[in-house]
Amino acid sequence: MTTMTQSQVREFKMPDVGEGLTEAEILKWYVQAGDEVTDGQAVCEVETAKAAVELPIPFTGVVRELRYEEGTTVDVGQAIITVEVGGTGGAPAPAAPAEEPAPAAPAADDDEQPKGRQPVLVGYGVAESSTKRRPRKSAQPGPAAAAVQAELNGHAAPVAPVTPAAEPAPAPAPAPAAPTAPAGARPLAKPPVRKLAKDLGVDLTTVRPTGPDGIITREDVHAAVAPAPAAAPQAPAAPAPAPAAAPVTAAAAGARETRIPVKGVRKMTAQAMVGSAFTAPHVTEFVTVDVTRTMRLVEELKKNPDEYGMPAGLRVNPLLLIAKALLVAVRRNPEVNAAWDEAAQEIVLKHYVNLGIAAATPRGLIVPNIKDAHEQSLPQLAQSLSELVGTAREGKTSPGAMQGGTLTITNVGVFGVDTGTPILNPGESAILAVGAIKLQPWVHKGKIKPRHVTTLALSFDHRLIDGELGSKFLADIAAVLEQPKRLFVWG
Repeated sequence: MTTMTQSQVREFKMPDVGEGLTEAEILKWYVQAGDEVTDGQAVCEVETAKAAVELPIPFTGVVRELRYEEGTTVDVGQAIITVEVGGTGGAPAPAAPAEEPAPAAPAADDDEQPKGRQPVLVGYGVAESSTKRRPRKSAQPGPAAAAVQAELNGHAAPVAPVTPAAEPAPAPAPAPAAPTAPAGARPLAKPPVRKLAKDLGVDLTTVRPTGPDGIITREDVHAAVAPAPAAAPQAPAAPAPAPAAAPVTAAAAGARETRIPVKGVRKMTAQAMVGSAFTAPHVTEFVTVDVTRTMRLVEELKKNPDEYGMPAGLRVNPLLLIAKALLVAVRRNPEVNAAWDEAAQEIVLKHYVNLGIAAATPRGLIVPNIKDAHEQSLPQLAQSLSELVGTAREGKTSPGAMQGGTLTITNVGVFGVDTGTPILNPGESAILAVGAIKLQPWVHKGKIKPRHVTTLALSFDHRLIDGELGSKFLADIAAVLEQPKRLFVWG
């Protein structure tokens, strides 16, 4: 009996997501020692270098110990929580021996292979419930209000003016304080907001939520660290300083420096860019293009989507036609779509295009890709782009969506930048930077006219792509954008 009781204490280890990640940071525990957990219940939220995810536990029992505190980075394979299986409760107790017929060794081996079920990183975002059972609130209207960003790589925009967090003097103050979470409840907030609060040192249980359904927004967190208004007696004037202070960076008043830990997406991006810059010999070529006809076609697609087979309600922008132009250029220059295998000393030609779209998110730059984009028609590509952008804005891009890219587009034009010299994503052969599209004086048919003009910059791996091939590829992209009707001939 003693041996059997000992075998009932099981360890849940930090799982391997299978994407080459070796560690993850524990952002939030959903349970504490003494809480009951059930098979499949998310017990914590962790952030890897690619995504913030919830970890479900693969057995039922009572939490005995949390091995690491929140904010700790843990290596894959390390035990993070121990659970006493079948310790309390009528139903779980008889089920445990049946599940483990004859475990002679300690429970570590059972954790490696829990009866045909491997713990994996699943889900994304926050848990909207308390510790014991965490019943989920499935439909959250929050994404629209919590993180609206401009264009593809936009910044978070303020949702509404935020009232100050502390108003103890007036009598009505207790009423607004009601939305704050109860003592044992977990505040509602999205992963980027939780990360912001962590960086600012803000306890979310002390923040008054203003979002729908009691969700804490970025503005709420900023308001919690904003200095109190100087003139307290004037109630109407008090909210004015709060919005002005909200965008200010997380720094103590009067501080001359702020140190931000490099981890998660930022850490992985930095490592990848350094590796790429010092491994692949980069070459960058530029071309300035008259895209007036492309802009006209964008307007046609918006006004008459049925004529081109476009699904109704899809957002159409120049990036769609630029992406399609690149895919047409790949078809005409297939040697561009390749990779360098250093170990085998081989060039790997790829007969598929997983088209990456660089996106700036609150967690850092990510590059999800559209799988097999070369097989998609213009309407299908529009649908894929819409889904990719929407997922990235909500911060729900999965690790798998960022793997296996072959070529990438980065749209720096949304920031008003003319162009840049982009760095290759590791394992890819080329990346196209799209600059701002502006009305400029342009010689057209022998006359100077205002035309929509942009500058494209193509960086490529010179081991794979020589100057001739790179020039032809970039010229083909430019030719399609100058005469976009070629999309329906070449593509």
